[in-house]
Amino acid sequence: MLIVENISYAYADTQVLENIHFSLAPGEILSIVGASGSGKSTLLKAVYGLFDLPQGKISWKGTPVLGPAYNLLPGFPQMKYLAQDFGLMPYMTVEENVGKYLSNLDLPKKRARIAELLEMTLMQDYAKVKPIFLSGGQQQRVGLAKALAQAPEVLLLDEPFSQTDSFLKHHIRQNLFDFVKEHHITTLIATHESQEALGFSDKIMVIKEGKQLLIDTPESVYYTQNEYIASLFDIVNKLSVQGEPRLYYPHQIHIVPQSPWQVQVEQCFFQGDYYLLRCKAAQGTIYVKHTQSVEKEKKVCLEIGS
Repeated sequence: MLIVENISYAYADTQVLENIHFSLAPGEILSIVGASGSGKSTLLKAVYGLFDLPQGKISWKGTPVLGPAYNLLPGFPQMKYLAQDFGLMPYMTVEENVGKYLSNLDLPKKRARIAELLEMTLMQDYAKVKPIFLSGGQQQRVGLAKALAQAPEVLLLDEPFSQTDSFLKHHIRQNLFDFVKEHHITTLIATHESQEALGFSDKIMVIKEGKQLLIDTPESVYYTQNEYIASLFDIVNKLSVQGEPRLYYPHQIHIVPQSPWQVQVEQCFFQGDYYLLRCKAAQGTIYVKHTQSVEKEKKVCLEIGS
């Protein structure tokens, strides 16, 4: 089990992490979400052992994770960390980068492992290409394959799909999380794609200005009544229900034939499989998801659903 006990870290008199605490069982996936500068990347580096922590402890299966003061080479051996610079050797080919730390004692096994990882990241057609000739997104995928090559027990990913094209991202992400689940790899992901984290995470942690606000299941985090947390996942409507302030996402408010709640449509935005309506109401601006386009200035009736 990965145990993080009340760790804190400051840089140049600025508190970057404060009293972060959680535990993960082998094979669990944790997404760390928050605004830019909230401390997501710093937390991954701390877990990997790149810092000497002034407060708190980190351990994996009972073994302390210690910082540079205790290790000649910083980093915990059972973990792999994919930073945003990918860590590739520019004049080695893609397959040489992925297999750099794999043993040559069994070359067929090594070649099979490299082929498996390149196929998983959709980079099999670039095996003989050097990273200097690849795009940033392609280099990122090679870095991911390299991080997985030695089958780590813990995988730390810092914005692993930030440079990957949207039409490839969904396929590669599904391949990755199928892989880590199959091999029981505990995985921590720092991501700004909060909405997409819902589908593959066992737990989601939300941090703000270095402080841990919440860690829970995706469902519980998504339906929180904390405005900052909810706004990471979608537009938030703030309403008063029976005198109590409540938060609702646009999909929780529906157009109905009749109701006491009448609003006027200001704008209708096509979003692919739905239309996002911006409406003027007595309570202020209300956003609603609807299956059909609605003309501007039209008055419609709303009700709160599920």
